[in-house]
Amino acid sequence: MLWFIGLGISGISELSNSTLEVIKNAEIVYLESFTSPISDTEKKQLEDISGGEFKTAKRWLVEDGNEILENAKNRKTVLISYGDPYIATTHLELKTRAIRDDIETRTIHSSSIVSSLIGEVGLHYYKVGKVLTIMNDPKSMITPYNTIFENLLGKTHSVILLEYNEDKSFFLDPKDALSLLLNTEKTQNRKVISEETFAIVASRIGKDSQKIISGNISNLIKSDFGEAPHSIIIPGRLHFTESDAVKTVTECLDEPTDNSADVKSISEQMIEKYVPMVREALAEIKPHYENLKEYEDVLINAKLYIDDAENFLKEGKKEYAVLSIGYADGLVDALRIAKGFDPKM
Repeated sequence: MLWFIGLGISGISELSNSTLEVIKNAEIVYLESFTSPISDTEKKQLEDISGGEFKTAKRWLVEDGNEILENAKNRKTVLISYGDPYIATTHLELKTRAIRDDIETRTIHSSSIVSSLIGEVGLHYYKVGKVLTIMNDPKSMITPYNTIFENLLGKTHSVILLEYNEDKSFFLDPKDALSLLLNTEKTQNRKVISEETFAIVASRIGKDSQKIISGNISNLIKSDFGEAPHSIIIPGRLHFTESDAVKTVTECLDEPTDNSADVKSISEQMIEKYVPMVREALAEIKPHYENLKEYEDVLINAKLYIDDAENFLKEGKKEYAVLSIGYADGLVDALRIAKGFDPKM
């Protein structure tokens, strides 16, 4: 038997009497320690509740899973974790392996940081986009940056979890995470993140020392958020009730804004960049083909493709728009080459 038990966001205080009985009657209890820090006090309390063997489970032990599954075959085994058990994909994979090994599994769900966080900061849960994690590594920032970009294109909110390293007792500071996003913007240049981006930093959600600060990144990076754990939210389009709630339930440093308002897809950015460039190039090369009727259709088609690109973009047919400006660019380059001009100029 293998039990998966969530401690919720507030720890032992959230556990019901029936859940405490499960832990008390277990033959071996594993306390997972890598998804969120657990205080020595709380660890000691859980050990005292446990009637059987008690072990702290580091990441490698849960990811490997062999010891836990072997015990669960003939012993009542419990795996405890903060939040809800299956927010961590490692636990879901372990459950899948247990079922395949004909090991009976039971689950006691609880609140997770992802579900609790949204309401605490005043946002609507159904407007949350893909959840992401920021690590303390500039080289790993492209994926989270692109995820925020995609969420904002869909007008949804980005929930950002921050790196926690149990072996080094390291939790990424929100100010460092925001700085990493600003630096990534400099290299990607898609106008996704700026110092004027409105963000929310939630600290120690579910604890007595809970603190939530919202505002522009320029002001947030000057703020003191206290001890970990922290999470960041980059809101998308805010409903007026969300905006009102954020101003009420958070320490709001700046007026909430729609971060998605000026974010444009890659297709839109390409069309806006290349249409004027190709149109200008066509105007420059056109005088060199005056009175050359054999090239008249090429010139007309180049202009039509440019017009099509703009029209397709207005109709929301972004792929056709990109193809059209590509065709126009190719025709103009061919005309330039035919006259001995460098097509890249």
